Amino acid sequence: MNGFYYITRVRIKRKTEEDPAYFGRGVADLLHGIEKYHSLNQAAKEMGMAYSKAWRIVGEAEQALGIPLIYRMRKNGSSLTKEGKKMLAAYEEAEHAAWKAVEEVMERYYGTE
Repeated sequence: MNGFYYITRVRIKRKTEEDPAYFGRGVADLLHGIEKYHSLNQAAKEMGMAYSKAWRIVGEAEQALGIPLIYRMRKNGSSLTKEGKKMLAAYEEAEHAAWKAVEEVMERYYGTE
């Protein structure tokens, strides 16, 4: 496509909230890590993120969305809630759709001629 590179970010939050917090790629990656390691701490380490930052962004996303994303099981780690799994799936689908839409528009304007 003529060498164009483009990046789009998908962020999800409630329409009525003034709070700048949202659910985005960073939270999604943390949730994937929790699914894999059953630990927010290990998920954060794998991303090179401080544990305190991971707690903060997950907490902010939960507050912005008004739903719990993870179960905190203390010594036994963490797992995704039903709502967390649903939001992660919705986010992944929305992000994929956004990338596809951008690709289609860019192809329409700058596709092979």
